[in-house]
Amino acid sequence: MIPMQLIPAKYFVTSGKAVSETSDLNAFDRALMSAGICEQNLVAVSSVIPEGSERIDPIEIEMGAVTHCVLSQMRGRGEEVISAGIAYAYRRDGRGGYVAEGHLHGSGDSLKSELERRMMEMSAIRGADFGEIHFVVENMRIPEGKHGCCIAALVFTEYR
Repeated sequence: MIPMQLIPAKYFVTSGKAVSETSDLNAFDRALMSAGICEQNLVAVSSVIPEGSERIDPIEIEMGAVTHCVLSQMRGRGEEVISAGIAYAYRRDGRGGYVAEGHLHGSGDSLKSELERRMMEMSAIRGADFGEIHFVVENMRIPEGKHGCCIAALVFTEYR
């Protein structure tokens, strides 16, 4: 018997950020809402974009759907600067691509530099040349007395 394989055929990228007076969990929920993925049951997956997988514009996904994604999140409290993001690139040989996620207390520029280093190492350990690296980074300074959250995600939508 061949085991079931879910090979993503399509994906989109999204991001969001938000604050809450109540808690960092509520800020996370609001950030998911800002990104358009708050009504799904998100399942974190690692970082491979299959060969032939197509990037699409964000779509609405049915409420409650189990949704696979590469998700980065960073939560914090008043006056902190936080960042969350992803970087992704395709192999030059056409054999798919990879995603790196990251988060930190600090600027979006600092995170972008860190994500670029991660992608370069992913390329080196695979002995594969990557094309252009694409970044999706959210950052914010959280207002005093509030909780904040930044997220970025690559969301798989269809399978072959």
